[in-house]
Amino acid sequence: MNAEAEVARSAGLRYGYHNHALELTIDLGGGVTPWEVLTSRLDASLVHLEIDIFCVVTGGIQSGDGVADPEAFTIDVIRSASQRTLQYHVKDRHASDGDMADLGTGHIDFRRIFRAHLVLEYVVENDTPDVTPLQTAEVGYRYLRKVRF
Repeated sequence: MNAEAEVARSAGLRYGYHNHALELTIDLGGGVTPWEVLTSRLDASLVHLEIDIFCVVTGGIQSGDGVADPEAFTIDVIRSASQRTLQYHVKDRHASDGDMADLGTGHIDFRRIFRAHLVLEYVVENDTPDVTPLQTAEVGYRYLRKVRF
């Protein structure tokens, strides 16, 4: 990825890494996770992070590390990486079953995370929308327009 990021930079593009929950839940041995390997090897001057908040919260809950306070776990994950976080992929999480939820309808306290670390872009996502994809985008947009942090 560092080599790809260097090529991207030479073309005037930024190169970001979008995480998933499994990077935080798989034990590669000795308690080391893929997330720790990635963030230790990605060149922070070339690669930025696109933190998927749903995935970090889910990874923390599934690993047991974020069960008590998933937002604090998410903030710690962001702060512990040497790479800059420039984007948030924002999708909420149903408390009942852990599935994705439209923004503002689940249990994630986005204000707390947004206050702790500002980013340049917020990407509305939901792989399993509660309504049509267009409606889910509208719900997410309205939520982000109103949220104050």
